[in-house]
Amino acid sequence: MKRILMILANGVEPMEVAAFTDIMGWAELIGNEPVKLIHAGLRPNIVTTFGLKLSIDNLLSDLDLNDYDALALPGGFGPAGFYEESLSEPYLSAIKHFADAGKPIASVCVSSISLGMAGVLVGKNATVYHKVGGMRKQQLVDTGAQFVDRPVVVDGNFATSSGPGTAVEVAFWLLERLTTTENSLDVRKRMRFDLPSKAWLETPQVE
Repeated sequence: MKRILMILANGVEPMEVAAFTDIMGWAELIGNEPVKLIHAGLRPNIVTTFGLKLSIDNLLSDLDLNDYDALALPGGFGPAGFYEESLSEPYLSAIKHFADAGKPIASVCVSSISLGMAGVLVGKNATVYHKVGGMRKQQLVDTGAQFVDRPVVVDGNFATSSGPGTAVEVAFWLLERLTTTENSLDVRKRMRFDLPSKAWLETPQVE
């Protein structure tokens, strides 16, 4: 069974956490090729973007990262303290470990900034949540990434995305990478998620 490590930083976006948790949970329960999602963090308890309190299963420092086949990174909000942990040395070191091992990394929203700061997106296509003015876009570009204004951008072992509404697609991408297209489609069907339209996949954030 493939094992996915999801790192939860303080200030994380709960909808993005839920996408990975639900989809991988359904896959473990009814999928043809089950996977296991394991949560970890830098502290035993966190507060999410909108005040939901979560207990963390494992401390990142206690884990052997070699035991995991993929990394999932939900994003979060700066005012809620997300960047204090998501740009910390332990968080970035975990990203580097998975990237160096050639294992898939699925990131949602602004967690792609962490990938960039870890130095793993140089010359790679990627996206991030951004608005008119492009502060987050510029942050990403400054790390050496090639910004692509699409909801979900995949380049090799990396998936990046533009916001909470893309989290489901990123999670299904990761499930497909770790198992099969057939398994991912079956779980999607059982969860009543339609495939995204071509128009959705090509929609930019800023017109």
